[in-house]
Amino acid sequence: MVSTESLLAFAAMSLVVIVIPGPSVLFVVGRALAHGRRTALATVVGNLLGCYALVLAVALGLGSLAQSSATVFTVVKLAGAAYLVHLGVQAFRHRDCLRTGLTAQADERRSDLRTVLDGLLVGATNPKGLIFFAAVLPQFVNHEAGRIPLQMMLLGLIPAGIGLICDTAWGLSASAARSWLAGSERRLSMIGGAGGIALIGLGLAVATTQH
Repeated sequence: MVSTESLLAFAAMSLVVIVIPGPSVLFVVGRALAHGRRTALATVVGNLLGCYALVLAVALGLGSLAQSSATVFTVVKLAGAAYLVHLGVQAFRHRDCLRTGLTAQADERRSDLRTVLDGLLVGATNPKGLIFFAAVLPQFVNHEAGRIPLQMMLLGLIPAGIGLICDTAWGLSASAARSWLAGSERRLSMIGGAGGIALIGLGLAVATTQH
């Protein structure tokens, strides 16, 4: 299977890519500012699932298609960008309802599931992740050992684990800042608006990502 040296090299490369804030990190931060820690952590879980979905896509050969086809890449990119802008607009429109949302307890399970699905969709349409897994992951596979898809799936657990730790740290930090600033309705409204604007800006940035 993959050598220890290759695993360490891939882990180091993954760390360098992940610690640089990208769409997933900014999405988690935006959701944390708009809705708090619970939503941030649910978003992290969704991002993790979306991230590993990209690993599976590459392992099954779909990643190379997105890498080589401008049409496929553009469709994935614009779908993710449009959804980010949609979430940003909703967050901005409902920025004055955040205090009510802090104390609302109804329908939490459904809300958590929806949040996880939001994160999954954003993670699975993240151009940064797609490019990284399609271009870098195959380079660390031991072709002589065979079972290439399985090797990719196992290797993909490394960036997924690193991303889980980093995104959780970002989400908790942003949530703590939000809790500290939430002493007044006006400031809370400003936080919600800032989170919405951040998501809209992120969506526009993703839409302009080059192939």
